[in-house]
Order: sequence, then C-alpha cells, then structure tokens
Amino acid sequence: MARLILVCGPTGAGKTTYALSLSERESAVRFSIDPWMQTLYAADMTTLDYSWMIERVNRCYEQIWEVTEQMLNLDGNVVLDLGFTTKAQRQVFADKSSTLGIPAEVHYLSAPADIRKKRVEKRNAEKDPKVYAFEVTDVMFNFMEPRFEIPDKKELEHGCVVTNA
Repeated sequence: MARLILVCGPTGAGKTTYALSLSERESAVRFSIDPWMQTLYAADMTTLDYSWMIERVNRCYEQIWEVTEQMLNLDGNVVLDLGFTTKAQRQVFADKSSTLGIPAEVHYLSAPADIRKKRVEKRNAEKDPKVYAFEVTDVMFNFMEPRFEIPDKKELEHGCVVTNA
C-alpha cells in the first residue's frame, strides 16, 4: 500500500536531512518546499512578508499535491518536507490523502531551539546543496519560531515523534 509521510518540525529541526534519509529507506519520492520557493519566488521577494510568502507556498502545495496524488494512485510512496508549520496545513494534506484511502503519517521532528539555531548557522556556512536552498537569517528563524504548531496526539496517530537533539 502506498504511504504518504508528512515531515514537520520547527526551523532547524533536521526535516530535510530526515526526509532525504527516509525517502531512500522507503523508496519514496521526496518533495521539499525550500528549493521550490527558492527557484520560483526568491528573486521576487523584496521583504520578509508572511502573507506574500504563504500565498506562494500554497501555490507550490497545489502543484506538489497534483504529482503526489498521481504517485499515490500508482501505489508509490511520497515524503513531503513542506514545512507544515500549522495544523491546518498538515490537515489539508491529511484530508486529501484520506480521500484516496491512505492515512497520512505525520513525522514530527523535535529539538531544542539552541541546537536548531546552531544547525541553521552550520547549514548557512556549509551550503551543502542537499539541504541548503537559501540562507536562514536570525530574523527569519525568530520570525518562524512562534508560528510552528506542535502536532497533537490525534495528528500523530499514524505517525511518530523523532527527537532530533
């Protein structure tokens, strides 16, 4: 049976690294939001405006879902590394997956803020193309920090918590 895995966690939790490893282990197609946003919209972004950004994230989500749905209908596995900052964002994909008869698995990555901050600094310095799409500044990190909503028990029913400290 096809699997849909939603990888979520706050900035610097290791989502992309985890998604890369998981997609290899599960023979899954992986979609990560950062390269999509970098390629399609970074040149147009003049300031850090959450409403401008989330509107474009949602456009990417629509295109990513179109391909995801095709993969799932072909009994393929998909790992989505789309940030999934809010429960509502995760619920959209869980509902779509549910209509296909596939329960979405939420994998929540948890790590303390100080460790995540150091990871972001290291990623910014190293610029490894596997996990680096753009520089995450202190302003961006601090901007996103209070926006992440931790998944509740119901969301994690088919998923797991990964302590990534």
